Amino acid sequence: MTEQRRNESRDAAGDAVRKAWAELVQTARRTVADGLVVGTSGNVSVRVGGTVLVTPSGVPYDRLRPEDAVGVDLEGRRLLGGLAPTSELPMHLAIYRNTSAGAVVHTHAVHATAVSMLVPELPAVHYMTGALGGPVRVAPYALYGTDELAEHMLRALRDRTGCLLQNHGTVTYGDNLSQAYDRTAQLEWMARLWLTAAAVPGHAPTLLSPAQLREAEEKLRGYGQPAD
Repeated sequence: MTEQRRNESRDAAGDAVRKAWAELVQTARRTVADGLVVGTSGNVSVRVGGTVLVTPSGVPYDRLRPEDAVGVDLEGRRLLGGLAPTSELPMHLAIYRNTSAGAVVHTHAVHATAVSMLVPELPAVHYMTGALGGPVRVAPYALYGTDELAEHMLRALRDRTGCLLQNHGTVTYGDNLSQAYDRTAQLEWMARLWLTAAAVPGHAPTLLSPAQLREAEEKLRGYGQPAD
């Protein structure tokens, strides 16, 4: 490879990182605007080749600048930036190492966190459960930022693209930030739906059967506009 081509390759990689970081910051700010997190709680990451870009620890999202980008490899070794990565880095890296995820969103959404304190899984109250692979499991509680929490999360995510963390929050992943965020928003909405229906005295919410969920999941795969 000539020096010119090496420079062009580095420029292209740099452009990809800058674009991904801008989208990550936008997504992190959206979690606050949509009420899914308070302050600097929750975190977001996106994979760009061999680099995982993550929100830094303890920095308000509205203060993040292009030069604040934080990147690590799949083992957590720093590749980019001077700020400390999110304390939940073990969870993010566990997902990237064990799935095909392109992005991960973790929040402290109120209704979903409430559900995590009540039941071992969020029942199939709506067909969008199929978008997450089935009824959403609750990972047992463990201290935030620990390998133990990451291990509990991975078990809850088996054959799923989202889970609840007991007395903590939510984790979802997707091919990209848009998909990961949408799954987070859908999970919070379904949690609110179940809590609302379950609160009616003398009634229990009707649930979808496994066959109905499989049917919905198949149809959801073709949802939206066809790719060009």
